[in-house]
Parts: sequence; C-alpha cells; structure tokens
Amino acid sequence: MTDAADLTARLIRCPSVTPDEGGALSLIAALLESAGFVCTRVDRNGTSNLFARWGDKGARSFGFNGHTDVVPPGDPARWTHPPFSGLVADGLIWGRGATDMKSGVAAFVAAAVDFVTETPPDGAVILTITGDEEGPSKDGTVAILDWMAATGERMDVCLVGEPSNPSVLGEMIKIGRRGSLTARLTATGVQGHAAYPDQARNPLHALVALLGDLTARPLDAGTAHFDASGVQVTTIDCGNPASNVIPQRATATANIRFNDAHSGASLTAMLRERAAAVELATGVGMGVQVDISGESFLTQPGPFVDLVADVVAERTGRVPALSTSGGTSDARFVKDHCPVLEFGLVGAFMHQVDERVPVDQVRALKDIYQAILQRYFA
Repeated sequence: MTDAADLTARLIRCPSVTPDEGGALSLIAALLESAGFVCTRVDRNGTSNLFARWGDKGARSFGFNGHTDVVPPGDPARWTHPPFSGLVADGLIWGRGATDMKSGVAAFVAAAVDFVTETPPDGAVILTITGDEEGPSKDGTVAILDWMAATGERMDVCLVGEPSNPSVLGEMIKIGRRGSLTARLTATGVQGHAAYPDQARNPLHALVALLGDLTARPLDAGTAHFDASGVQVTTIDCGNPASNVIPQRATATANIRFNDAHSGASLTAMLRERAAAVELATGVGMGVQVDISGESFLTQPGPFVDLVADVVAERTGRVPALSTSGGTSDARFVKDHCPVLEFGLVGAFMHQVDERVPVDQVRALKDIYQAILQRYFA
C-alpha cells in the first residue's frame, strides 16, 4: 500500500515555490516509474511539468491533474512548524502546500500506483502534474496539453485534485467554474485648477461615472448552474498629492467573475461600449485594456459526474453538491481537452500561515480516488 499521507509530507519537504520544482516532480516520477508508468518531463520556458501514463497509448483512459508548486510561505517565524518541514504531529501534516495541493497530488498518485499494481486495468491511467498553477499558468498545464496534442496523447475524462470542499470531505464537487476577466481602465482629461473646472476636464469624474454604471447595473440574474456574474472594483488611482489640482489622468482596475451567459469577448465589447458612452458624454478619453484569465465552463451532469458523485457519497456518506463556485483552476484549460471535474480535500487552510491537513483526510481521499478508478474501469 502506498501511504498518501507519507507522500504528502515528503512532497512538502520539497521547497517548490513557483516556479521552482524543488525536487517534487522528480520524487513523483521515481515512484510512478517503479509502478510501471512511463514518465515524460514536459518543461517549457523554465517551468517544470510531468506527464505520466500507465497502459497503452490510445487506450481508454482516466486522467488526473494537479500541481506541486506552492505560494511563498511568508515569514517562517510566524509558523508553528517550519513551512517546509512536512511535520506530522497531532494527526496533522504541517507545511506549505499541505492543503493546496500536495496532498491532492499525493492522494491521486498513491491511488494510481496501488490501482495499477493491484488490479491492472484494461486501459490507461494518465497523470498530468504542473509546477505553474500558482504562477502565470502560461507554461504549466497548457504546455502539457499542447504536448499531448502534438504527440497524440489523450485523456477521455479528467479529475482535478484541487481542494473542493468548504468544510467537510464529500460535500462538494466542482462541475464548472466562472470565467475571470480583469479590466484596466484609463481616463485622460485636461489638468487644471480646482477653482476653475470650466478650464479643465476631470478624468476622475468620468472614471467614477463608468465604474458606477458597471457596478449599478446587474450583468445577469444567474443561470441554471451559476450564480449571477459580478463586477468588483479593486483599485482607483490618480497619483495626485494636491487637493486643488484636477489631475490629467486616472486609472482603475475591475475584476469580473462571469457565468456561462457571457464570454470574455462579449464582456470586453460591453466594457468598450460603456466606456465610449462615457467618453462621448464627458469629453474625457477612456481606454480599456482587458486580460481574460479564463472562460466560464460547465461539465454537464451525466455518466462521468454521476460516477464520481456516487463514489463520493458511498465513501463519505454525504451526497455532494454539484457546484461552480470559487475562483479559477487549471480545469479551465483541461475543459478544452476532455470533460473535467474537481474533487479534493477541504480547503480551509489554503495559502495560510500554518497550512495543514488531517492525515486521515488525505488517506480517505486516496481511497476515494482509487474507488473512482475501479468503478471507471469496471
């Protein structure tokens, strides 16, 4: 039996802060190769990635996806135990990445190793593990999927091991995610004296009008599987230290989390249209720069969703909710390759000081993943 808790602790001891590999992927590759997996490093632009397959290329396949990179630990002095100690104490595994998501990777690696060793399937088990999920996400899972397309590798379905449960194991499966768009807005007016506004053109007034319009008018009322889309203004700046000067330029940033009623392109067009209306009304130039980090997606309920949900319910005694809540994950890239779901541990301590995970929860997750593999290939 491969102990997922022990593997989690060993992975935590690899200081794999994005973009450093820290030895984590090498550790996993060695374990997988000993179980008969064919492992390939798919590194790109300094980012370390691992592709592993057990079974014949082109055979019916089940895939797992995850990441071994972690966010910086911050001040180590604030931690009860050193952030890369992987200490196991009081039934907990401590360290950066314990929750997000070295435990999830350890669970599906251990499940895959034991599954192919004990009950070799008529098919292929594929693992895709990146070192670039917490970073720019340009050369991680995207690079693996590009390489798979070029070499004819294929996953029929994929389970991403990100933490998916708010409070207890088994309460939630993510069947989709909202899209994410960041808009950087620039208003350019005419500088002048605050006492003579007729001789100036205030960019802040125009910018505030645009932001007010974006936040006052709902984008939608939600859809069948998604909550309503929303706009959050995250910063407004003009760099003006003088109270009696109307500045020439002002900027703002807004983030939009959107459902499947929209696309990044449709929201970009909406932003430009509303900015143009404010520009026409005020005479202040309005610039809009958009960065789309992911489109919304949904894996429709069906056989794959039912299989995972049934196993989770049997193993935990809880009927999992099918959710699209939360931020973004690498599932946003996998969804263009094959149907994808997310199920992992409880995410309570993600990215926090003293990040930790219960030992028994990691082992329970490994058992769930192995049962999913058994059911899929039955």
